[in-house]
Parts: sequence; C-alpha cells; structure tokens
Amino acid sequence: MIEKERLIKIYKNMNDIRNFELKAMSFFEQNILRGSVHLYVGEEAVASTVCSQLEDTDYITSTHRGHGHCIAKGAELGKSMAELMGKATGYCKGRSGSMHIADFSKGNLGANAIVGGGIPIAVGAALASHLKGTGQVAVTFFGDGASNEGTCHEAMNLAAVWKLPVIFVCENNGYGISVPLRESTSVVDISVRAVAYGFPGYTVDGNDVFAIDEVMQQAIKRAKAGEGPTLIECKTGRWLGHWTGDPQVYRTKEEVEEWKKKCPIQRVKEYMLQNKILTELEIDELDKNSLLAVEEAAKFALESPEPDPATVMEDVFFEN
Repeated sequence: MIEKERLIKIYKNMNDIRNFELKAMSFFEQNILRGSVHLYVGEEAVASTVCSQLEDTDYITSTHRGHGHCIAKGAELGKSMAELMGKATGYCKGRSGSMHIADFSKGNLGANAIVGGGIPIAVGAALASHLKGTGQVAVTFFGDGASNEGTCHEAMNLAAVWKLPVIFVCENNGYGISVPLRESTSVVDISVRAVAYGFPGYTVDGNDVFAIDEVMQQAIKRAKAGEGPTLIECKTGRWLGHWTGDPQVYRTKEEVEEWKKKCPIQRVKEYMLQNKILTELEIDELDKNSLLAVEEAAKFALESPEPDPATVMEDVFFEN
C-alpha cells in the first residue's frame, strides 16, 4: 500500500509530466522548440512511482524519452523546459537539449540518446556506491529495444556477479521505434531474462502504480541488503509517436485508444476518490496547479537568453 502523501506526490508528478510533454509538443509544432522530442505521454506511472521511493542521493540513468524520468526525480520544470529549448538557463546550459538532460544534484546522471547507453552507467554508479559503502541505489530506465543490446546483457551479468545495488527498469511500450516487440525479441516477457543472470525478474502492468510500487519496494530492499540487482519490466504504451513527426503507420488508431482507456493518471484519480483520499475539489486543485506550473515553466524558458557564443568552449574539457 502506498501512503497518502506519497500517492499524492505520484499523482502530481504524473500530471506535471503529462502537461510538460504536451507543452513541449506544442512548442515543437509552433517551431519554437527546435529539433525533435520523444515524449513520455501515457507512460508516466513508471518514472513517477519508481522515483517516489528514491532519495536525492540515489542515482538514475535515463533514455532519449527521458523528460519524465528527470521530472520524477525532482527536476525543476522551468530549467527542464529551458534545456529542451537550448537556453542558457537550462540544466546543462542549453547544451544537452532534449535527449541528454542531466541533474546531478538530484542523482540524475543523464538521459542518453544511444539505445542502452545509460544501462552500464547505472551499473558503474552502483559499483561506486558498493565500493564506498554509501548505501545508494542506482536505477536505470530503458526500453524494450534496449533489452536486446549487448550493453544491457553485459551490464546485467556484471551487476549479478558483483551483487551491485542496481535496479533495471524496462519500460516495454511494445515498439522499438516502429518495430513490434514480437518481431525483434525472442521472449514475450523480457523479465524472464533475469533468470539467466541469477537475479529476480518481474513483469507488471506499467500503468498500475500499486503494482510497480510493490515490486520496487522488494527491489530496493534486496539492493540495500547486498543481494544484488532486480529486473522490473513495466508493460505500458505511449500515446504519441516515437518522435513528434512520427506518422505511426505501424500501428492502428484503435490500439492507441485502448491504451488511453488505461490512463494511469485517471486510474489513480478514481482510486483516490473511491477511497476518500482526496475530494474532487482537491484533485481539481492539483490538476489546476500542475497546468499553472507548466505555463510558468514555459514562460521562464521563453524569456530565458540564448547561450552566449563566447562560452562555446566552456565545459568542454575538465579543468582543475
């Protein structure tokens, strides 16, 4: 069971992510945000629930579809939107854009446009935690396509051998860009691959915050006890294309509509109402505040300055 305050936090984060992503898409369509973005709409339950159990000192690594992970780990909406727009006030001074955003202050070691690229980085962070004895947990988010990458399997094997405190979270939305899982992957449930490395694997409904939360609790307990990694496969669905210009000819509108019926935000809202955790008025206030927060973030990003060309060589090389 998820305690009241954390459930409200999860709901708030899901709303913030949804509204942030829709605003980013709007900016792209208006040619305000240059370059494409890969949006997290429909998958918000995974990052919001997983990160609700993490401390700022715990680590995450993300994917090219990483705005949701970043926000769920505590990033400011304004600095996040500014980064997407290449502004100097962004988390990486506008240099990372959409697919490489990082926030070390919150343990976010960065999104990664390379499929599977963040997985070994998380294992490295877990190794550092293990060697230093700091008790930190590392979580790596990746898609079903990345589960077939060599980096994924090498990282899982090493994490298992050394019993590292890392949790592998596979966000299986059924498609590697436009390729259906059934045409690219030899197993129906990606979680079964954990057996080959000798650690637990779970498959859960990725739109069910309670199911995700339960296995995440087990995974954290195992990691902190020095028992090693866990693989959590969250089966979910993205409502939008792989990227903002994706024609989506590889799937039907009916399939997308089915996923919309499983909206994780609506499911939590209904749960909170049915169990009298919040009233309709209180939920409406949360929804309103989320929209206002994203509008303020958008305003901050729009009014932020472009990077000064004179700083182009800064942060390129390490200096003592």
